[in-house]
Amino acid sequence: MFSYFVRRMFFVVFVVWGVTFATFFIANVVPIDPAIAALGDNAREEQIKEFRERYGLDRPIWQQYLIYMGRLLAGDLGNSLRTGRAVIEDLKEFFPATLELSVAAFLVMLILGVPAGILAALRQNKASDVTVRIMALIGGATPVFFLAVLLQFVLARQLDLLPVQGRLDGFTFPPPRVTGMMGIDTLLARDWAAFLDSLRHLVLPAFVLGMFSAAILARMTRATMLEILSQDYIRTARAKGVAGRAIVFRHALKNASLPILTLLGGLLGGLLSGAVLTETIFSWPGIGRYVTQSATSLDFPAVMGVTLLVGLVYALINLVVDLLYAFLDPRIRYA
Repeated sequence: MFSYFVRRMFFVVFVVWGVTFATFFIANVVPIDPAIAALGDNAREEQIKEFRERYGLDRPIWQQYLIYMGRLLAGDLGNSLRTGRAVIEDLKEFFPATLELSVAAFLVMLILGVPAGILAALRQNKASDVTVRIMALIGGATPVFFLAVLLQFVLARQLDLLPVQGRLDGFTFPPPRVTGMMGIDTLLARDWAAFLDSLRHLVLPAFVLGMFSAAILARMTRATMLEILSQDYIRTARAKGVAGRAIVFRHALKNASLPILTLLGGLLGGLLSGAVLTETIFSWPGIGRYVTQSATSLDFPAVMGVTLLVGLVYALINLVVDLLYAFLDPRIRYA
């Protein structure tokens, strides 16, 4: 198991290095001078020259890449041209909000997708199966922005059940920042009113972000369960009188968990990187809004920092999935 872990770690390092290589050279082929983007069109020639010398932009590109990698290894992602702060400090401020939203959306996806897929497989071609398939089709085909605006209009504007935007009401004092995740910080501060308020603000964006993935997960779970339930060993278990619940959860779902686990890893990574639109619509102060504003301001250090962070999270999620794979099916370690 240890040698398998070491091999996967080498793969993670290679992937992260590939992300740094790709982001650096894509940023350099864009026909925009970072010095002029940082200083503005009215900057004097002396200022532009001094800026290029300070950041090594007047050197050959391979030297610039080595300088960039040296700074990365020291934890320096550069300074944001828009906020004027270190990019690493901006990521520390904005990423916890995205992580909180993505985890909540992941739970929505898990709670809705897996039971719906199992129910549809057990009731194949019956009313509940058709209902799940139709709902999955609608959930997968509905654009995120349309679903977000529709729920905002119905649940927030018309029925006044949930807030439209933000993480807390304007009259609620935020708790002292510990983790940056509002739900956890309000719990640590034992501010129960703020905790409930933060949950109310989390419901709509988490549901909108998780709905599309829940539809995909439900369809995948249904297809996998149908394939497993048609196997000979399942028929044998039924012939021996094994209880239906034991067949579903002990035999079918356990064997269907590998492809579902693979899909879950990809969907969680997609939730983290795909929160841009959801955060913009719900005014959620995460890295999605941060990178959108940075991209429109030609803030290359910030965009490259977010890209690197998302790539690192993707690689780590896949590492966890691979380890769980090997735990569930030991044959994979020796493949």
